[in-house]
Amino acid sequence: MADISDMQVRVAVLVEDQFEDLELWYPVLRLREAGAEVTLVGPNAGSYRGKHGLTADPHTDIDEVDASAFDGLIVPGGYAPDKLRRHQPVLALVREMNNAGAVIGFICHAGWVLASAGILNGRRITSFHSIRDDMVNAGAQWLDAPVVVDGNLISSRNPGDLPQFLPAILTALAQRRAA
Repeated sequence: MADISDMQVRVAVLVEDQFEDLELWYPVLRLREAGAEVTLVGPNAGSYRGKHGLTADPHTDIDEVDASAFDGLIVPGGYAPDKLRRHQPVLALVREMNNAGAVIGFICHAGWVLASAGILNGRRITSFHSIRDDMVNAGAQWLDAPVVVDGNLISSRNPGDLPQFLPAILTALAQRRAA
């Protein structure tokens, strides 16, 4: 697994109500453990509750985020992506980070956010199987695999894929900072 502890890596993690608890907290903890500075970002100030009851308090709201301050972005799944994609500043952040080549990790239903941001056309990705048609209709080539890496985009299907998802993200972040 890549070591990013000496690289001053900064990662934003989007949060909204009904996030999949493991898909938010597992990446946050693994990234912090690897030495990344992690910032939770929500559409508004306040506390958000996950599908299984865990809460997350964003460090900042989306209107105060500068995409250029981050090396990566994580979009957790659950029902939160359906809410996140309704916020234009969220979609703008995703587009800006993609245009800058930042690492964007998304899992489960999080592909909805990237589809709404208009950045999936021609990209290879995976997602939870029930949104496969949405991903294909957004122009993506959908694959049934635990993790799919296509340039700066890293996707996984569900919480069971987290052990493959995070090493791919850490490797991509280390490569980005080393470049």
